[in-house]
Amino acid sequence: MDPVIGPNQDYKTVSDKISDIILGGWSQVPVFWYVGLFAGLTLLGGLGHGVFWLFMNGVGVWGLNIPVGWGFAIINFVWWIGIGHAGTLISAILLLFRQDWRTSINRFAEAMTLFAVASAGLFPLLHVGRPWLAFWLMPYPNTMNVWPQFRSPLVWDVFAVSTYATVSALFWFTGLIPDLATMRDKAKKTWVKKAYGIFALGWRGSAKHWERYEIAYLVLGGLSTPLVLSVHTVVSFDFAVSVIPGWHATLFPPYFVAGAIYSGFAMVLTLAIPVRHFYKLGDFITMRHIDNMAKVMLATGLIVFYGYMMEVFFGWYSGNPYEWFMIKNRMFGPYMPYYWALIFCNGLVPQTLWFRSVRRNIPLLFAISIVVNIGMWLERFVIVVTSLHRDFLPSSWDMYYPTIWDWIIYLGSIGQFLLLFFLFLRFVPMIAMFEVKHLVPLSERKG
Repeated sequence: MDPVIGPNQDYKTVSDKISDIILGGWSQVPVFWYVGLFAGLTLLGGLGHGVFWLFMNGVGVWGLNIPVGWGFAIINFVWWIGIGHAGTLISAILLLFRQDWRTSINRFAEAMTLFAVASAGLFPLLHVGRPWLAFWLMPYPNTMNVWPQFRSPLVWDVFAVSTYATVSALFWFTGLIPDLATMRDKAKKTWVKKAYGIFALGWRGSAKHWERYEIAYLVLGGLSTPLVLSVHTVVSFDFAVSVIPGWHATLFPPYFVAGAIYSGFAMVLTLAIPVRHFYKLGDFITMRHIDNMAKVMLATGLIVFYGYMMEVFFGWYSGNPYEWFMIKNRMFGPYMPYYWALIFCNGLVPQTLWFRSVRRNIPLLFAISIVVNIGMWLERFVIVVTSLHRDFLPSSWDMYYPTIWDWIIYLGSIGQFLLLFFLFLRFVPMIAMFEVKHLVPLSERKG
C-alpha cells in the first residue's frame, strides 16, 4: 500500500514546506497561480457585466420561455451545490471513520465546498428577478402576517443551503486555527504576524486548547455528516415533489446525493492534480490519495449510472404513457445528443477506473475528472430542460436555447470560484499542517 506521506518528512519539514508557500514571498509564487487568478478575475468581470444587464432588463434576457421556466440558473445551482459535497464528505465522514488519507486534501476540499456554495447561491437570488427582496423567503416578524410557503421545497432549500454553508464555514475555520497560529509564529513581518494572530484567536497550543479544539472539531464533524445527505436530498425535492414526468420520482434523493459526491470528487481531483504538480506537493498528496479519490469516483459513478438505468426501467415498467414519452424524448428527441453525451461522460468513461493503471495515470485521471464534471452538468441540463420543454399540452411545446447572457453569468460563477480558490491558495495554508504531522511517524526513513 502506498504511504500517506512521503519519505524523510519530520515535523519541521512539514511546517516549512506548507508555510513557505505563503510566507516565501511573491518571487516564489508559481506562474500557475497568476494564470488562474487572471482567469478568475476576467470571468468575474463578465459576471458583473451580466448581472448588471440582468438587473436593467429582467430575466427575459435569459432563454426562458413558457414551458421552460427553469433554465441555466437552476441547472447551475444544482451543479454547484453538488460540487460542494466532496469537501464535507472528506472532512466530516472520513474524520469520523478515522481515515488518515484525508489529512492532506481535507483543507482545500473544504474551501472548495464554501466557494462552490457561494457560486451556487448566486443563481436562486438572480432567478427570483428581484434579489433585493430575497429576504421574503425568510420567516421574519412583519405586520402584514405574510409568511413563506413552508410546503414549498424552494423554502426548504433556503434553510438547507444556509445551514450547510454556515456549518461548513465553522468546520473549516475551526480546523484552520492551529495552522493560523503556526503562520503567526513563523511570520517575519509585524503586520503579517498581527493578521494571522487575530484569526488564530489567541491559540497557544496548550493541553486545554487542544482538548477544547478536538471536542469542537468532532462535534462539528458530527453535525456536518447528516448535512451531506440532507442538503442535496432537499435540492432533489425541488423536482421530486412535482407531478412533471422526469421529475416525479422517489429515486431522486439518493440519486442526487450520489451524483453530488461523484461530481464533488471529480472537482477535487481537477483542482488537486495541478496544485500537486505546480506546488511540488507530491510528498503530501501521494498516489494513495489520488487512487482513493478515483475509487470513490468509481463507486459513486456506478450508483449514478444505475440511477440512469432505473429511470429508463421505471418509465417503461410503470405503463404511464407520459413517463415513457419523456424517456423516449430524452433518448431520441431534439436534445438527444445531450442525453447520450451524459451517458458517455458519466456512465462509460468512469468504467476505466476499474483498472489500476488508469487510476495511477495522472494526466489521464485529470482528463477523466474534467469529463465527469462536464457530464454532471449535462445531467442537470437534461433533467431540467427535457422534462419541461414538452409538457402535457402539445400546443405549448417549445425549445430552450440559452442566450449569451446565460453563458456569461455561468462562466462568471466559475470565475468567482477560481478567484476565491486561488486567493485561498496564496493566503491560507492549503494543507492542514497539524494533521499531517500526525502522520510523520509513518514517513519512511531513507539513508
